[in-house]
Amino acid sequence: MALTLLIAAVVGTGLGVFLQKGRFCFVNAFRDFFAYKDSRVTKGVIAATLLTMVFWGIAYQLGYYQGFWTPGWGLTGLFGGFIFGIGMTYAGGCASGTLYRAGEGYLQFWITLLFMGVGYAAFTIAFPTLQSTYFAPLTFGEGVSLFTISPIPAGLLAIGVAALVLLVYATLVGRAATGVDPDDRATTASVRMTSLLAPVVGLRQFARGTSAYLCGLVETWSNPIAASKRPWDPRTAALGITAMAVVWFTQVSIVGVTGPEARWTGYLLSQVGVDAGSFEYWGSVLFQGQGVGLTVDMVMIGFVIVGAALAALWSGDFSLRMLKRRRLPNAVVGGLLMGAGSRLAPGCNIGNIYSGIAELSVHSFIAAIGIVAGVYVMTHWIYREVGCAI
Repeated sequence: MALTLLIAAVVGTGLGVFLQKGRFCFVNAFRDFFAYKDSRVTKGVIAATLLTMVFWGIAYQLGYYQGFWTPGWGLTGLFGGFIFGIGMTYAGGCASGTLYRAGEGYLQFWITLLFMGVGYAAFTIAFPTLQSTYFAPLTFGEGVSLFTISPIPAGLLAIGVAALVLLVYATLVGRAATGVDPDDRATTASVRMTSLLAPVVGLRQFARGTSAYLCGLVETWSNPIAASKRPWDPRTAALGITAMAVVWFTQVSIVGVTGPEARWTGYLLSQVGVDAGSFEYWGSVLFQGQGVGLTVDMVMIGFVIVGAALAALWSGDFSLRMLKRRRLPNAVVGGLLMGAGSRLAPGCNIGNIYSGIAELSVHSFIAAIGIVAGVYVMTHWIYREVGCAI
């Protein structure tokens, strides 16, 4: 047990450091892409997810894993994910982004966490009714990971999926680089040739970009103390997050945030006299009838905040930042929607978009669509006066 707690402390601290140094937030990744066509953080999220998928696939194939998280699939993922996407965009931080900003000293995100807890509690009270009116009619099948049912070995399947995503990305980049002006009277043959060359052009750009990144990384870290204090490229953060996720997968489980947070809510309420274990969702589902107490994933999540605070202190980014009154609705409403939405999905951006897709969970693919759709709609609403680029 002591070793597991040590692993939780190391992984949580490491995740906090990498999240804070890379400003690794899914709201930034999607909102900035939709609003400004800024894909800097988006590329980091994609890189972390694909790298984790490959390493988890190999670890599963070799038997070095502790288990998957695979809720039943259906429209719950789509609806709940949409609500969560709306909430995290309005709050200004995703589940993981809220943790690292809380560690940086933002009071706003502590209030967001508080109202996420209110959302978890409200969901817990409504859970017996939701089981028959929401989950039962909207869940169509048992949860499953494609790693467990595919005839293709998991490691090879993960590499194949990652290669396919890379090819699609290269094709899109290549088309943008070799695009034909619609006003040009290009021949059919030339248009076909351009389409065929697009993946090649995109892969060359990817190779050049990767080479430039690695050269820059070596040059930047020639002075490690100075480099460690500056903000990091999201791709560097992605490499670190992947390493932490692989350790966690082989020793404990997949990485999740809102599940442990919902357990924290029940645990803290039990400390002030609430019989949390008597509620079906906390007692039977989250704590699995083993009593309301501290679990190893709750410890890991706590250390994410500690790691982010340490990284912020080291970089000079830490300071107690008071909440601006006009931002209070974002923290309250956004937190409530994130807490409730993550339970209705179930799962947040980390559980579904990062870990869920990395473990090829059918449920998480649906939930990810809902989350991204929620971010897209909310981004358009926030920028309704100036419009979105996409």
